[in-house]
Amino acid sequence: MICDEVFLTGATGFIGGHVLDALLEAGYSVRALVRSPGVLRARGAVVEVVGDVTRSGELVDAMSGCRLLVHCAALYSFSPADRARVHATNAAGTAAILEAARIAGVERAVVTSSSATVGPARDGRPATEEDHADEHGDSAYHDSKIAAERAALAARVPTVLVLPTAPVGARDLKPTPTGTALLTFLRGHVVASVDGGLNVVAVRDVAAAHVAALERGEPRRRYLVGGENLSFDQLWTRLGSVSGRRPPRHRMPHAAALLASIVDEARCRVVRDAKPVVPLEGVRMARHHMYVESRRAADELGVRPSSVDLALEDAVRWFRDSGYIAA
Repeated sequence: MICDEVFLTGATGFIGGHVLDALLEAGYSVRALVRSPGVLRARGAVVEVVGDVTRSGELVDAMSGCRLLVHCAALYSFSPADRARVHATNAAGTAAILEAARIAGVERAVVTSSSATVGPARDGRPATEEDHADEHGDSAYHDSKIAAERAALAARVPTVLVLPTAPVGARDLKPTPTGTALLTFLRGHVVASVDGGLNVVAVRDVAAAHVAALERGEPRRRYLVGGENLSFDQLWTRLGSVSGRRPPRHRMPHAAALLASIVDEARCRVVRDAKPVVPLEGVRMARHHMYVESRRAADELGVRPSSVDLALEDAVRWFRDSGYIAA
């Protein structure tokens, strides 16, 4: 029997975990895809399904009976060693899970994309959903999200795309590259800022947008979900004000940051399982102003940004309470 039960991927991730909260608060029952049993805290309206989006054909039976799919699962990594897995999970995995959903009888899907698919601000104008970034090989992650979007737009299940910017808030467990940047600052390791900027959004707003897209989004339509456009100087100042740490007072030329990232990239290629300290993909992004306009989500989904400062406070508090930084 078909019911308003949601099949959710990525429920153990940063965005996906908050989407799970939002779905339950909205009254949905959820079947949550996990890699290992018992990783989600016990809740009456959640059923764990053990599996992997890269083997989506095995998930058809588990999806049967769900009318709705929310696909948040993705591998967000700037590590050279992860690049093949990034494509397999994000691009091929998205195409596969949507085809499995079609076979299972799912009627509507929401896919988590990324603001990276619209590219940076152009001539001082923030990017909108009408903009499209080009695949250029500089970022395996961003190129994989562009390919995933194309798969979602071509899917035979009506699919709505949610494009978050840089989410911040509590429970960034791994953490994401954005969370890693915050932690680097909070640990006192950001000694200089760089030109450029990004849009920062509360992760709870991103979760609310997924539920709204599920209920009111137009299929095959992209919805940017952002908060505030901030230069890196402004971000460090905001983060400093909520954490008590002094923001950097010096500016590093992009060429110097790029050189450091190239050296770090070489180290990661030589040292097995090494994680980048100065990720090359991140440095290449940092030379841009990744600013967006998210009016469509406000007008059509009713999602309006909440306070970025409060989201940064949530992130700092959670990192401290969880032992990532000293209290």
